[in-house]
Amino acid sequence: MLSHPAVAVLTPIDDRDAIALIHAYGLGEFVARAGIAAGSVNSNFAIDATAGRVFLRIYEEQDLAGAQKETSMLERLARANVPTPAPLRRLDGALVSVLRGKPAAVFPWKEGTMRCQASVSADDAWRVGEALARVHVAGQAEAIESGRFRFEDLSARLDRIEASRDERFASIVGGVRSRLGAAHAARDRRLPAGLIHGDLFRDNVLWSENGRIGALLDFESACHGTYAYDFMVTVLAWCVGDDLSPTLARAMREGYEEVRPLSEVEKDALLVEGSFGALRFTITRITDYALRAGGEGPRVTKDWRRFLKRFEKLEALGPRGLRELLFLSAR
Repeated sequence: MLSHPAVAVLTPIDDRDAIALIHAYGLGEFVARAGIAAGSVNSNFAIDATAGRVFLRIYEEQDLAGAQKETSMLERLARANVPTPAPLRRLDGALVSVLRGKPAAVFPWKEGTMRCQASVSADDAWRVGEALARVHVAGQAEAIESGRFRFEDLSARLDRIEASRDERFASIVGGVRSRLGAAHAARDRRLPAGLIHGDLFRDNVLWSENGRIGALLDFESACHGTYAYDFMVTVLAWCVGDDLSPTLARAMREGYEEVRPLSEVEKDALLVEGSFGALRFTITRITDYALRAGGEGPRVTKDWRRFLKRFEKLEALGPRGLRELLFLSAR
């Protein structure tokens, strides 16, 4: 039996839960379980059974209907050749279980590695851009809601930060609120929109040994949004080390446009969409990490200041500077 280290798990489970689960999926007999210290929203586990290892996700914020919609969407995306693992079906045909009173889904375990920022190459950035565009194209027919990170939702989170009276944020809340309002007002409502991943960071992509993408992970933030926003969030997630890398950003844009060319109206909107995205992650990293406690053992942390710096970088570049960075040939 494996030991169970202290990890970031909001809803702990025991061996009886795991045994009942693997029997519901016809996975043989229970071998071991272990929590996975990743993520800020859900509880994740590796479950070993005689039929193999699977990934268990307990949805902490979505209700049963929301989890059913998400898992059905993932099944369709996988059929459309998006590199994301389709959820397993229970023996009774259902995609979602209930565990400790919360919806839960089981996925095939995917082996692979994650890139650290220093190891991201132009080829990697190209492949991520290409995969993101495939999500956008495959998801065009999806009927999906606007999600949890609208302007109104982010404003409410700023209210929570302010109400916390945490001295770490007293000097920045007003400025972030003003910048968020300005970015929201400047967004172009004509932009093409549909299903977006919303969170395609380095820890949500697994790489195979051959250097190709093995799996896109964690569609928890998937929602209806503009493709330009999703593209810029991914640029800011993958193409920034000490600074925003023109080489990586251009490679990502080229990979994206291999599948789905950006329209002129989208190109003109990239600065505003990226600015809104940078502020979104500044705010949610404060509320989901800096202000949040609880769970079993230490939690993963993500620094909100990094995305505030990304916002400031975009602000310094301006519309012309960002367009040149993304679209001028590197050769």
